[in-house]
Order: sequence, then C-alpha cells, then structure tokens
Amino acid sequence: PLFPRQFVFIPKSAIFIPLFSIVISDFLLLRLQFQLLLPSSTLLLSPSLSISTLSSPCLLPYAHVPPGNLCFFPRLASASSLCIYRQRNFGRAGFCFLRGVEAEEVMEANANHLPNGEAAAAVLDSPTNPMVTPLLTDLYQYTMAYAYWKGGKHNDRAVFDLYFRRNPFGGEYTIFAGLEECIKFIANFKMNEGEISFIRQSLSGSCEDGFFDYLRELDCSEVEAYAIPEGSVVFPKVPLMRIEGPVAVVQLLETPLLNLVNFASLVATNAARHRFVAGKSKMLLEFGLRRAQGPDGAITASKYCYIGGFDATSNVAAGRLFGIPLRGTHSHAFVSSFMSPDEIIEKSLKSADGSTICEDFVSLVQTWLNKIKAVQWSKSSNGDTNHSELTAFTSYALAFPDNFLALVDTYDVMRSGIPNFCAVALALNDLGYKAGGIRLDSGDLAYLSSEARKFFQSIEKEFCIPGFGKTNITASNDLNEETLDALNKQGHEVDSYGIGTYLVTCYSQAALGCVFKLVEINGEPRIKLSEDVSKVSIPCKKRSYRLYGKEGYPLVDIMTRENEPIPKVGERILCRHPFNESKRAFVVPQKVDDLLKCYWPGTSGKPRVELPSLNETRERCINQLEQMRPDHMRRLNPTPYKVSVSAKLYDFIHFLWLNEAPVGELQ
Repeated sequence: PLFPRQFVFIPKSAIFIPLFSIVISDFLLLRLQFQLLLPSSTLLLSPSLSISTLSSPCLLPYAHVPPGNLCFFPRLASASSLCIYRQRNFGRAGFCFLRGVEAEEVMEANANHLPNGEAAAAVLDSPTNPMVTPLLTDLYQYTMAYAYWKGGKHNDRAVFDLYFRRNPFGGEYTIFAGLEECIKFIANFKMNEGEISFIRQSLSGSCEDGFFDYLRELDCSEVEAYAIPEGSVVFPKVPLMRIEGPVAVVQLLETPLLNLVNFASLVATNAARHRFVAGKSKMLLEFGLRRAQGPDGAITASKYCYIGGFDATSNVAAGRLFGIPLRGTHSHAFVSSFMSPDEIIEKSLKSADGSTICEDFVSLVQTWLNKIKAVQWSKSSNGDTNHSELTAFTSYALAFPDNFLALVDTYDVMRSGIPNFCAVALALNDLGYKAGGIRLDSGDLAYLSSEARKFFQSIEKEFCIPGFGKTNITASNDLNEETLDALNKQGHEVDSYGIGTYLVTCYSQAALGCVFKLVEINGEPRIKLSEDVSKVSIPCKKRSYRLYGKEGYPLVDIMTRENEPIPKVGERILCRHPFNESKRAFVVPQKVDDLLKCYWPGTSGKPRVELPSLNETRERCINQLEQMRPDHMRRLNPTPYKVSVSAKLYDFIHFLWLNEAPVGELQ
C-alpha cells in the first residue's frame, strides 16, 4: 500500500491493519524515512526478517506506535543492523523487543547512523515527569497554531527569547535551572493519536482535518534551541533561552518551557541564597517533601535545591531519580513509641570490626549513663533522664550502629535528650562505632546548640574520647534565610541545617515571572511595547556576552545584534542601558564569555553542546557564585548588576520603538 507523504513499503501480501490485529509480515524498504502507523493494541511480528532482506541498514524510521503495541524482530541479532529513527518515541508510546539487542546498543546504533540533529533525538530520554507532553500547554497555543496553519503562516521562521524581568527575593542574581528538562521535552516532542483526538475535541468543530494531519507530522526537527548553561548566574532581560523554528511549533513550546524553567530557577536561587547565608562549611539538607506543592513540586525542589548548593535530601524518590545523597534519622513518633527497655528483644551487637559481640548492649548503655550522671558537671541536671527516650535511642543504635543520629528534643533537650544520646554514643564507641550526631527540632537553637557543644566537649575531656566534642549538631524547625542570619548574629554551634517549608515552597516569592517573547519573524525584528518600560521587549535575534574586569569579577552582561562583531579582550566597548540614554559606560574586558550555546540544532547540522550531569551543573553553580562580587550577593541592599546593550542595538531598539508606536493627535 502507498501511504501519502510518509512512507512506502511492500509486504509479501497487501494487508490492511485494523484495530486489535496481529500483523505477520516481512518488509522491503523503498524509502528510508517513513512512518509506521499502527492502531492501538496491534501486535507486529516479523518472524523471518533479517538484515539480508533489507535494502539498507536502516529499519523503521520511526515516529509513532500507540500504547499497547508490541514490535518484535527476533532475527535482528545486533544493533549495528538497526537504526530507529526518532527512537525517543518508544519510551512514551509503545514497546520494542529486540532479541539479543540491549538498549544501549540501540542508542549507539542510532548515534552512528543518523545525522547530528537526529542522533540528538535518539539519545535523549523523555522528561523526568511523564506529564510533560505536548498537551501540557495553554489552549490558546493550539488556537494560535490553527490560525497560523489556516493562514499559511505556520512555517514562518520565528525567534523567541525566554527571559525574566526582575531578580527574585529582593536580590540581584538568579540561578538558571530547568534547561535539561526543556531540551528533553524538545527532543521528545511528538503527538500521539490520543492527544490529537483530544485536541480535535477541544477546538472548534470548524477546524479542518488537514490541521490534525499537520499535528500528526509535527516535531522539533526544524527547531534550534540556544541557552545559557544550566546552573549559571543570570540577570534580568538577558535571554536564558533562544528558540528558533517554524512559528507554530515554537509557539506550542512556550508554555511547557516556561513551566519547566520558572519554578526550577526560583527554587535553585532560593537554595543558593540559603547556602550563601549558611556559609560554605555548613551541611545543608533539603527536608521539604511533606510540605511541597504536590509530588512534582517535591521532586523538582529536591533536584534544583541540590543544584543550588544543598548537600543532600530526605526525598528517596529524588535520590533514586537523580543520584542525590540521602539523609534522614527518625521522628518524634519513633521516640515516643517506646515505653521501657523490655521492648528490646535482640540486645546483642557485633563490634565494628566484627571481632567481638556485646551480648547486652542495653546494659552497656545504662552503664555509660550512670557514669555520665556521676560526674560533677551533670549533677545540675537534677533527676533521671526519660527512660523511654533512652530505649528508643538504644533500639535505633542497634538497628544503625554505623549511622546513629538522634532527635533529642522529644522531652527535654539538656535534661534528657543529650545525656541519653551521649550514653548510647559512648557505648557504640566501645564497639568501634562513631555516632553521627544529634538533631534539634525546636527551642532556642542558638542556645541549645551551644549548650550541647559544651556537653560534648566535657564528655571528650572527662572520658578521653578524641573528637567527641566535635559531634555533629543538626538543626531544623521551619528554618529560612532570616533564621540562619539571626543564628549567625547570635552565635551558635550548629553544623548542619535541615530546611524544608520555606525552601521548597519559595515562601517569600511565589514565582520568578519568566516570559517568552517573539523578537523576530522571517528575519524581521519585532518589539513588544508597554507603558511600563520594564515590559518592553528587546527586539531581534541577539547574542549575549559576559565581560570580566581585572579582578576576575563579572562587570556587565551585554547583548548585541546577531551580526555584530564579538567583543574582544582588551578592546574598549560602549555598554548602554537598553532604555535610559544617560546610563552608559566604556568597558575594557579582560575576559569575554559567549553566553548562549546550541543545545538543540535540529536539522541545521550545527554542533550540539552535550547536556552536563547533575553534579557538573551543581559545580558550575557553586563556581559561578564564587566568581560574583560580594556586594552583588549580600542580603541587604545588594548592588545591582549591570545589563546592557551595544550602541548599535540601542539605536535599533529606539528606532523600532518609534516606528511601531502609534502617533497620537491632540484635539
């Protein structure tokens, strides 16, 4: 059968492929880039197909298999004989079983056989969240796409800038995050039949069938995506991403890209600000899962808090997905669930080196508690510690002797929690283990941490336990930037912070406010005007650079028109405020960074920058923050960072502004 525009293939006998069918057939390809369309719940078998029957080593140039389909080619013995065009669509839509072929081999085969842009599509996974599909957008994107298509404008070449207008949290910097998910979305952008059917139902009944055929073919092969590297320190007005391509498809990308960048950048910036206040030496733990805005908010926050400088998370799912280190201890419920030592059934504990066994660890703990109570400095505690708390600590230590960290504020921190912890920690020390530390979740954290430190130092001195005075103290309890700053001013002994609600919900600012603006169409620059100057867009396809001074700090970001020469080290350049003619300065850069990199070339053949690993992105963020001038980073009254345009771009902005703005008439 001959299928319009898409593909031609010849089976041994002509067949139709109805719903719920089983297809057993061998194929000879007449054209390589075809699209195999199967109804849902179709089983496709090719029992005798082998590489010798193919006219080329390229099988199934592939775009769509609906859910429920199985593709089975048992005679294909190696991935070198197989090339799956746009293999990314298997992950979301259907399944492909190849005997003796590993997924990694298929990826490698794709990369070897396809052009640069197509290979990029083959090796990029789908976005982390399976809800990120072409339907994750606003309805007006599809109404505009139809209007573009109806008017014959859908293939007009457009350029859009994604940027934000103001730094969040009253600061003067932002961390760009979410790029990896954006590129994965672009790479996997393809609509299945179910999605197209839903769009048909959602639009007006007057929409022509040809539009839905157009959607069926639509992908991002003609799109190019340029971006500042993820984890970079960025500033208002400078494009974080520049998306080029047919206007209809780029318009469909707008809402998902904004969704993927807005919160990611906001929470990464929030994390970086907490890191700046806490200082480099403190461990920061993200504990926000239970307070986050839903599962996706929690997963997103865990990932981008790690990029922003946090060291670990309590979120197990995020640990599995992204390889983020996990940290956690126990809750007050665990402590209060115990009543007496009789509840501990198994009391023996093997030493750390495995050479001996303590048959009654409970008694060893009690012995140490008696020693602690006997020394002079603990007599002021007056009375016994809470026995159920001691039982809980002992039970937890028996379960995790190599990672014992206790929550000490269930009853009374100094009269019970700290002495009980020390008794268990010293018993563990006898067996060669080192306790992990304590967690404070309430009370005066500055005072309690200082008193706990004194207690630990006294233990070290009294019983000659080297290093015990440096036992880790973790603080939690609704911490935020202001709390950390107050603790620093009061003086404290906290080593680690567990931060949740205010961090992951970005409590002090709800959204970053990124926008996606058309700046060029078919080579013609476009501008968006407003009575609010901050909302006036900067037109045309641009390049962005960061200029550094003699001390190594960034001085200014400058935007130029695409065809302007690149700023050179040692050559003076005039930097102008985009809208204020009196604000201008000459800069002689000692270093110039070209900010925008190509992360998705489409079919342009341009070289593609590989997406970095999560840890590489995190390192980039940390390094970039260290490069910033301290006065840009401070919490109170930070110095604004300068964002400028070249003299030529400045002149062009104001020429276009005057040209586009209507002229009023006084009467």
